[in-house]
Amino acid sequence: MDTFLKVVLPILLLCLVVISCSFFFFQKGKDKIERKYEALGKNANKIIDDAIDLGEQKKREIIIEAKAEANTIKQLNDNEIRARKEELQEEVRKIERREENLDNRTTNLERREGVLEQKEIKLDERIEEVEKRNAKVEELVEEQEKKLMEISGLTVDEAKKIVLSRLEDEMSLEMANYIKDETEKAKSEAAHKAQVILANAIQSYSNDAISEKTVSVVALPSDEMKGRIIGKEGRNIRSIESVMGVDLIIDDTPDSVVISCFDPIRREIAKRTLEILVTDGRIQPSRIEEVFQRCTKELDNEIREEGEKAVFEVGIGKIHPELVKIIGKLHYRTSYGQNVLNHAKEVAFLAGKMAAELGLDETLARRSGMLHDIGKAVDHEQEGSHVDLGVELATKFREPETVIDSIASHHGDVEAKSEIAILVAAADTLSAARPGARSESLDNYIKRLEQLESIATEFKGVDKSFAIQAGREVRIIVKPQELNDAESYKLARDIKNKIEQTMSYPGTIKVTVIRETRAQEIAH
Repeated sequence: MDTFLKVVLPILLLCLVVISCSFFFFQKGKDKIERKYEALGKNANKIIDDAIDLGEQKKREIIIEAKAEANTIKQLNDNEIRARKEELQEEVRKIERREENLDNRTTNLERREGVLEQKEIKLDERIEEVEKRNAKVEELVEEQEKKLMEISGLTVDEAKKIVLSRLEDEMSLEMANYIKDETEKAKSEAAHKAQVILANAIQSYSNDAISEKTVSVVALPSDEMKGRIIGKEGRNIRSIESVMGVDLIIDDTPDSVVISCFDPIRREIAKRTLEILVTDGRIQPSRIEEVFQRCTKELDNEIREEGEKAVFEVGIGKIHPELVKIIGKLHYRTSYGQNVLNHAKEVAFLAGKMAAELGLDETLARRSGMLHDIGKAVDHEQEGSHVDLGVELATKFREPETVIDSIASHHGDVEAKSEIAILVAAADTLSAARPGARSESLDNYIKRLEQLESIATEFKGVDKSFAIQAGREVRIIVKPQELNDAESYKLARDIKNKIEQTMSYPGTIKVTVIRETRAQEIAH
């Protein structure tokens, strides 16, 4: 028992002390927590009150802004409604004016209808009167015909033939006089206009009248060089002819060798090659081929440069590079002694100036004139005329339709479809026909004169005909007892048409008909 008290009693006391301390501290912590909760409650209430005040303030601001925006929207709507009302009122006024105009037109139409009805009534009455008169006229005509037949003893058909014959003679004379007057008037106006256009074109572009030919003659320093050109057993001349594709003519002509070839480009290359070989003195097959290849490249570059220079000089815009090279080949092509490239440039400038005078596309006219003879650059390489080959090239390189039309129609093979094609044909004739532009053989010259005179003598009433002015004019002397003055004008026109249909010639041919009446008496 004592032991129990000694052990248990301290433990109990210790427990009581612990419990007392725990209760004390618990009570103290509880008071502290209650105070904290009380403080937090006060802070929370304050925050809630502040939030309520802030919300009320925001609410008032939002209400103010909404009212301001509503007023703005209302004002805009009022303005829009006011403008719309004004537009509607204006439309109403327009409709009212239109209705008023329609009413006026309706009134006018009704008035016109009334007038037309009255006119129709009068017209019907007039038609009835005319029909009655026609019936009377027919009766009178029949009576007159019967009387005429009784008096003249002719049938109706015979009388008609006589009347028609007289009318034909009178109309022929009147037509001849009309043709005379109208032809003179048209010639005067056309000549004046053409003179102005051509004068302006020629004045703007003038070119020297130089007849240029390709001379394929190579000068030699001495006749001994001929033997070196021929070579041992003719090997050098055979090599030259096979490599260059030309024929060498070595005759008794002193100090010169003639190169013969249809291709002007190949002939020019051969000429340059032979000149270099003669100057260098080393003439052998390997050297011949080497110099020929070098000259070929140089001439290719020169041809392209000539084409580019011509295109730039004429000012025809962008053009296909292959076509530029073909244009450059025209520099080494001649036609009747006239350089074709110079001729093409001249035609381009003349056509362009005339197109500008007439208000047409000057650049397109120059392009058409520049390419009108492009087929001549390849006509010695391909089958066909230079016109057909030119059309084929222009089509291949997608040239404009006007350019193709100008190429196809510049010699009159087909009818021109555009004004520029007609100007190109005129410029081509002008360039070819000017003095000194082209050379012409004596046979062709005589043949043209004979053809002119023979055409004139085919017509009735012609006594003599003379071709003068180098075939630019034909004068016809008619028999005065067979043709009168009016018929002479008609004869001149008929001969002009026959010349245009049957002959091919550059420029123009003047037809002059001369009728002379002589009255002679001898006094004794």
